[in-house]
Amino acid sequence: MSTLPRKILVTSALPYANGSIHLGHLVEYIQTDIWVRFQKMRGNGCTYVCADDAHGTAIMLKAEQLGRSAEEQIAAVKAEHEQDFADFHIGFDNFHSTHSNENKALSEEIYLALEANGHITRKTITQAFDPERNIFLADRYIKGTCPSCKAEDQYGDNCESCGATYSPTDLINAVSTLSGATPVEKESEHFFFDLPQFSDFLKHWTRSGTLQTEVANKLSEWLDSGLQAWDISRDAPYFGFEIPGAPGKYFYVWLDAPIGYMASFKNLCDQRSDLSFDEYWSADATTELYHFIGKDIVNFHALFWPAMLHSANYRLPTGVNVHGFLTVNGKKMSKSRGTFINARSYLNHMNPEYLRYYFAAKLSAGVDDIDLNLEDFMQRVNSDLVGKVVNIASRTAKFVHKLGAGKLSGAPHDTSLWEQFTTADSSIAAHYEAREYGKAMREIMALADLANQYIAQHQPWSLAKSEATQAEALAVCVQSLNMFAALSTWLAPVLPVTAEKIGEFLQRPSCWKTGPVWLADHEIATFSPLLKRLEQPAIDAMMDDAKAALEALQPAPEVETLASNGQLDADPLAEEISFDDFAKVDLRVAKIVAAESVKGADKLLQLTLDLGGEQRNVFAGIKSAYNAEVLVGRLTVLVANLAPRKMRFGVSEGMVAAAGPGGDEIYLLSPDSGAIPGMRIK
Repeated sequence: MSTLPRKILVTSALPYANGSIHLGHLVEYIQTDIWVRFQKMRGNGCTYVCADDAHGTAIMLKAEQLGRSAEEQIAAVKAEHEQDFADFHIGFDNFHSTHSNENKALSEEIYLALEANGHITRKTITQAFDPERNIFLADRYIKGTCPSCKAEDQYGDNCESCGATYSPTDLINAVSTLSGATPVEKESEHFFFDLPQFSDFLKHWTRSGTLQTEVANKLSEWLDSGLQAWDISRDAPYFGFEIPGAPGKYFYVWLDAPIGYMASFKNLCDQRSDLSFDEYWSADATTELYHFIGKDIVNFHALFWPAMLHSANYRLPTGVNVHGFLTVNGKKMSKSRGTFINARSYLNHMNPEYLRYYFAAKLSAGVDDIDLNLEDFMQRVNSDLVGKVVNIASRTAKFVHKLGAGKLSGAPHDTSLWEQFTTADSSIAAHYEAREYGKAMREIMALADLANQYIAQHQPWSLAKSEATQAEALAVCVQSLNMFAALSTWLAPVLPVTAEKIGEFLQRPSCWKTGPVWLADHEIATFSPLLKRLEQPAIDAMMDDAKAALEALQPAPEVETLASNGQLDADPLAEEISFDDFAKVDLRVAKIVAAESVKGADKLLQLTLDLGGEQRNVFAGIKSAYNAEVLVGRLTVLVANLAPRKMRFGVSEGMVAAAGPGGDEIYLLSPDSGAIPGMRIK
């Protein structure tokens, strides 16, 4: 077997550039980062790249809603993502974006290769179309009444009430969530990747050892039932890359997203002379490539992606490592239950290494879900990290300074115990390599228990009291700190910052190219506390923070907004009114001349509106969807003859018209740019 360092390229799935990182996402990034750090500690050449998945209709609409360009929107989200990852010590070698020159060039190259090889077909299909927004509608942008159980407000592909699946055209009273208009059917030519041509290839590849057995078994069900051609195009308007030679047609986001792995690495290669793109991506590459993904996107990574690579004559992944989902206290992460926790809500209150350790203790090489039980989380952090590992150094370091002038010296006091530590090294490394982190943590903590039992048995604090036994006290403490050094090395991929602090204390950085090395005639620094106990108030504060973050995304209770069907949220089944009643509503074009947040209100913006010589003050519950500064200068629609409403923040003199399901999906109604403030809408 070769002893040369391995050359490994590692990726995590690309986070979508339309929302914040949450703890469910972090299962994957922490799992990947631990494996990468382990490989680097072992002396292997391991490169970790990722990127924001920055294309699609959702991002285009979100940017429009916020009054910014799509490029501005993805840049803002990318900055947030990078900060969250950095604060959780996720050590990417490069974090890029799929909206990049590298990704555009590679996507076009691969598409043209697929086309040249006869793997692209064209077909006219019929889709739902919003006649007001002039946009084809994905199923999630259509709502109506379920044709099966008659439940209202159901999406265009399945009913959350009865579980029925259907076509959007089957919905009763279907409406576009973007405009409230009734969708119409419209034909369009689409481009398809002919996936069925790769059935035999995929049947062999999915059983080649690249995938976990349970994943390969699931893919066999799909392969045996017959693959379908994959629609890889979308019509304008769409935020993405235009298909070469097809004006108005764009690559579907899932075509260029995995190519983003290649693009991020290409971007890094252009920055580093020691990396070669072809060495890692050519069809005959001998380097290793691993993807870490969640079980919800297996079809893209284990069917579409290898087929595309195979057709375009690029290398295939060495391994696709699939993990399960995160539950909180035994339940799915849920906004309604208040257990949907963003990365920042956690970081505001707790050490990120606590979560890194807890996830490591739960993770295996399988695809089972893992649970964040908050009570167990606190107990395990305090028991394992503080009570077992850190406790070894805190109980013994002072005696090394007092009795040994701060130097570790001499041979092992208990050679049999030290041999248990040196022997364990290979099995712990094997667990890391196999992504069996839970097994590694259990073995490490079992050794920590032995170290603490050894200290308790010999009681160096008692031995130090007598001059006759001080030498033995020192020997016990020297061995304890050597065992502590070994434990800290094994935990370094999980606790990189704590390992760095331990390295400063031991005056020796963690190194894992060999097994534990006995430190003799080695000076250490003064010990300082490494980790604090985790207390319940910190967890409570995190949950309160998470709840507040969710509440900020809900519609304001003190204001009324128009729902997607044009009716008031407060009364979605409002009775019909006569034309004469409707004629009483005075809708006016208004220009937003000032906008600011309302102190003490999480959901309100205070708007100053110009009606052509008259100004109105209006409080609008749209803060979760809009930044105040992007609204200034924009035209909107004001219900001008609504009676003034006294609120605790002041008097609201009207209501701006908006549509959407609420939260961050609220859309201000805006007249065309030629409208004049004060003009009545008829």
